Amino acid sequence: MSDDVDIQDYLARGGKLSAPDNAPPRYRAELMRIMASFVDSELAGAAGFADLINAGPGIKERITAARIVTEKLDHAERVLKIMGEFGANTARYMNVHPWAERVGREDDLGATRRAGDMRLNVFHYPLEGWADAVAMNVLMGRATVVQLNELTQCSYQPLAEAFLEILPREQRHAELGEEGIKRIAEEESGRSQIKTSVDYWLPHVAASFGARDSSRFEMLSRFGLRHRSNEDLLGEWKKGVDQYLSDAIK
Repeated sequence: MSDDVDIQDYLARGGKLSAPDNAPPRYRAELMRIMASFVDSELAGAAGFADLINAGPGIKERITAARIVTEKLDHAERVLKIMGEFGANTARYMNVHPWAERVGREDDLGATRRAGDMRLNVFHYPLEGWADAVAMNVLMGRATVVQLNELTQCSYQPLAEAFLEILPREQRHAELGEEGIKRIAEEESGRSQIKTSVDYWLPHVAASFGARDSSRFEMLSRFGLRHRSNEDLLGEWKKGVDQYLSDAIK
């Protein structure tokens, strides 16, 4: 029996890896895909939100936006460091894609990645003003928390530990967005803006969970990189968001 088969059996039984040395080639490729998607999404998310810092209605809001941007860049750096241990060229990574570039507001990207850019497609769509950015931050922030909770259980221990450290800050980003929505929704015009933005972002954020019947999930599960299906994660997010929105923007 080959070493790769032995390791795959070990991972399927809940084993953990702590260094690149013993990782089978397919495991490495899938792990790199997960990390690249996270890093690219954090870089693109930070770039998009950075453009809206000065749109904040007050100093407190601008400080909050700047904090979110800074922490997202820090999260990207932490995971990029792990990618470097697998051979990624971290020195050139920051400029490999135009992170602030966006498609048209009404474009439909589906699930197709663009030119090697591994960001979730939701981060290709443009933000339109402060209220829109806050609404997107809440919906995607809640999705990120659900997705990271899943990845804190992944079989590559250094990445699982990094996500455990990142998770509380991403949770706080969503909470800060919720505080922002509460302030915006105090006036009828603000509630109307938020409702319009929520209607726009809901399907795009839902798409970030991937196909409900993903053909790759079984393999990822065998590697211990995933444990719950896309459909389960989507359902958890949707239930929480529906409850939140019914209370926040009645």
